[in-house]
Amino acid sequence: MISYKDLGLVNSREIFAAAVAGGYAIPAFNFNNMEQMQAIVQACVETRSPVILQVSSGARKYANQTLLRFMAQGAVEYARELGYDIPIVLHLDHGDSFELCRSCIEMGFSSVMIDGSHLPYEDNVALTRLVVEYAHAHDVTVEGELGVLAGVEDDVAHEHSTYTDPNDVVDFVTRTGVDSLAISIGTSHGANKFRPDQCTRNADGVLVPPPLRFDILEEIERRLPGFPIVLHGASSVPQEYVETINKYGGGLKDAIGIPEDQLRRAARSSVCKINIDSDGRLAMTAAVREVFASKPAEFDPRKYLGPARDELKKLYMHKCVSVLGSAGRV
Repeated sequence: MISYKDLGLVNSREIFAAAVAGGYAIPAFNFNNMEQMQAIVQACVETRSPVILQVSSGARKYANQTLLRFMAQGAVEYARELGYDIPIVLHLDHGDSFELCRSCIEMGFSSVMIDGSHLPYEDNVALTRLVVEYAHAHDVTVEGELGVLAGVEDDVAHEHSTYTDPNDVVDFVTRTGVDSLAISIGTSHGANKFRPDQCTRNADGVLVPPPLRFDILEEIERRLPGFPIVLHGASSVPQEYVETINKYGGGLKDAIGIPEDQLRRAARSSVCKINIDSDGRLAMTAAVREVFASKPAEFDPRKYLGPARDELKKLYMHKCVSVLGSAGRV
């Protein structure tokens, strides 16, 4: 058993309370490799933002659980080396079983998500409660989920979304004991969150997706005042990255994300954690494709992963400062 406290990590309890009170959201950035971790830590140290290093089940398999443990510990030490000891959480994204959550806790994760949203309600409650009991015995925080997000992200795939029913939230939180709740109000996983026929065009001819269901969010806030709420599938899919990828041989079609002004509005509410994965993938891929196209003789991975890391850092700094409002909070 490895305690996250020995790695220098924190759980999400105190930083979520501060975010809810302060009207901002903690960035939850997914990572799979060293360059992504470097970009996250550099961006959050320079903006003085707390951060959640988020690992999906697929990323854990890809990176190896032992390496992830040392990478998380390295992130803490790296932040200190850069000059600022920011709070860092290591979080399991979309855990789908008690066994996976237990394994992560035993390998030094400070927070886990158990996603039983695809199960019948009572089964979701039972599974979530089981994880909470084990996690809380080790002072690890737990995120549960009500409602289903459409889209694809690693091992998580749903064709249709189901909005969170506010009538369920008090019962779910009370019976499970979760520390935070992921809800569905119109976000979705992946880079293709909406079809063009679901969008309207603004005066500049840009496709604008339907607005998030803030009425559902507000009703959940009314029933769970001050309780930490989480948004998954919240990438904005910057069109400059999509255009760069396609310019240099990519084939992204109808890639449409969540407008950043809607995310900023959500961050001012009880939404205290916003997950961003696809935007980071797009930033890295755009930078790598540009290097490959402009310097076809290049074969040193540092020469294309370095620019990808720099672009990712730029994106994450923007998110902390202009979207989530988490900059300057530590």
